[in-house]
Amino acid sequence: MLTSLALVFLLGLAAAALCSRIGLPRIIGMLLTGILIGPYVLNWLDDSILSISSELRQMALIIILIKAGLSLNLSDLKKVGRPAVMMACVPASCEILAFFLLAPHILGINRIEAAVMGAVLGAVSPAVVVPRMVQLMEEKRGTGQGIPQMILAGASCDDIYVIVLFSTFVGMAQGGSANMMDFVNIPVSIVLGVALGAAVGLLLHLFLETAYRHGCYVRNSTKVILILGLSFLLMAVETWLKGIVSVSGLLAVMSMACVLKIKSPEKVTKRLSAKFGKLWIAAEAILFVLVGAAVDIRCAVQAGAAAVLMIALALVFRAVGVSLCMLGTGLNRKERLFCVIAYLPKATVQAAIGSVPLSMGLPCGQLVLSVAVLAILITAPLGAIGIDRTAGRLLVQESPSDIAE
Repeated sequence: MLTSLALVFLLGLAAAALCSRIGLPRIIGMLLTGILIGPYVLNWLDDSILSISSELRQMALIIILIKAGLSLNLSDLKKVGRPAVMMACVPASCEILAFFLLAPHILGINRIEAAVMGAVLGAVSPAVVVPRMVQLMEEKRGTGQGIPQMILAGASCDDIYVIVLFSTFVGMAQGGSANMMDFVNIPVSIVLGVALGAAVGLLLHLFLETAYRHGCYVRNSTKVILILGLSFLLMAVETWLKGIVSVSGLLAVMSMACVLKIKSPEKVTKRLSAKFGKLWIAAEAILFVLVGAAVDIRCAVQAGAAAVLMIALALVFRAVGVSLCMLGTGLNRKERLFCVIAYLPKATVQAAIGSVPLSMGLPCGQLVLSVAVLAILITAPLGAIGIDRTAGRLLVQESPSDIAE
């Protein structure tokens, strides 16, 4: 495992630096590194690290979500409350609808199989989107209109919605029926996740304040470890309560960080955010190299031109969905275009559930996996490049006087 971790860090960071030097997003180098050293090409990664790949990716995602929570300004988020809620379900629904309507004609599958494929492809990738929105918030770019905050909130809830639909459609494909309780669990999962994280964040703040009043100074490095430990515990709660009640662990983590930001002095949260930013350097390599390692390049080759056409048409439907969410927001055309671009990337969810239909023996399993792999290879770099290249042109950066006000 140590050799594999060395390859992940050294080759991943080297490829990221090379891409950065030639003007490409760092993620592309890391994804390509993962594909190259993964089990489907050179097979340099040990089975022991591949067996815990999903847990390592989840840990990396937790780190950037904590940083997001420590950077999120809730007053700005309130300005775009309705669109943020809509972004959690409307774009994904439009993309699933595209597969439901068009995939039977383009890919030759039935309607239920098309719905399963749409659910796999419908989720935006928080791994690609969240770090970029955090960076935009730190640069105060688009924050006056609440754009990165809105996209961040929507992307964090989007996965819950899509995974619930995926579970429902897979059950139907196996001969079952839709369970309405699955749909009820979507808002329940979001509300309980936010509430649980807020309660834990408040308790942590009270603990730190009490320790400070009694002369026991907790170092920032220790605070980082405490926050990480509680975050891992919040994610574990989601697993413990599975089948009893739905709780979003990722939203709980971000909610906890938001409460700490609200309750703690600004200088403290800035230092904590900086420390998690340093942790992200290593976590980013783990996340994207292992996402790349989960990609079977052979499946992408098998998918063919019809799959590329289907992905492109589904993205058009997705763009329409994002545009519907922007109605009544007061955003100009450039800002709305940026929101469309920012909601293109796919990687995390597709890498996690793309192979599930195949492992369950569904007739469409191999095709679903092939299209999921192809979508990752197309949209993750496309979305990353799009966000990085257009943010400076499409979003307005707040001036120091605006920030002071």
